[in-house]
Amino acid sequence: MNSITLPAPAKLNLFLHITGRRPDGYHDLQTVFQLLDYGDELTFTLADGDLSFSCSRQDLESPDNLVMRAARLLWQETGIVRGTRIHLDKRLPAGGGVGGGSSDAATTLLALNRLWQCGLDTRALASLGLSLGADVPVFIHGHSAWAEGVGENLQPIDLPERWYLVLTPDCHVSTGVIFTHPQLTRDTRPLKIAGFPFSGSKNDCESLVSDLYPPIKKALDWLAGYGESRLTGTGASVFAAFATEAEARQVMTLVPEQAPGKSSAFVARGVNVSPLQKALDEA
Repeated sequence: MNSITLPAPAKLNLFLHITGRRPDGYHDLQTVFQLLDYGDELTFTLADGDLSFSCSRQDLESPDNLVMRAARLLWQETGIVRGTRIHLDKRLPAGGGVGGGSSDAATTLLALNRLWQCGLDTRALASLGLSLGADVPVFIHGHSAWAEGVGENLQPIDLPERWYLVLTPDCHVSTGVIFTHPQLTRDTRPLKIAGFPFSGSKNDCESLVSDLYPPIKKALDWLAGYGESRLTGTGASVFAAFATEAEARQVMTLVPEQAPGKSSAFVARGVNVSPLQKALDEA
């Protein structure tokens, strides 16, 4: 195999509860990661020379992007490296809370482990991925999941395969600002996975993010007219679930031209098994 093209799917946090703060400053949380059948796409091609990276968005072609960091990390861990051209077709909004960068990193680790014949198993790759970001392991494992800890303690969960409309207002939310803000809720009572889906779940970041970023509040309020709207992660993306693709796409056509998130709106199906896992099985 000299070349492989693989998806890097999005995720949504169906809820996000912060149950405590650790001495190291990180937070304990509970969430459900819902994988989607929509995302970025990466192509990896063996070539003479060193590692190289290109992207459909030139502003993301920094040498310290997560794709190159993942590639170098695998190299450092295994001592194996082969000249490889990596191209990212970026479709997901950057910094939206839908896992774009983390998913890109996960796809990179899995793809290069295959192309370079490194021989690392899923557990080892997930451990490497965790050092790049708390969301990376769920994409490595390739299944929608209940998550605890900082998001790394995963238990696969089967979810109804609903359709989602996702809007991403044009504003950048600083995750660091949100998680260090004195008004952030940090004492939500832990819940048992057996009770999911449960009433009263929420995103503990949503109220604070809405106060700090008015475009996100506007997007949440507009979407709430058609379904239960919710923030994913620390945002900026917001979403609502629908029973059918037709319903979700119909609501997308109603988004006002000047509404926050209009330009980046997309519809996707929630899936239990990652499109990435399916593509690797077929490769």
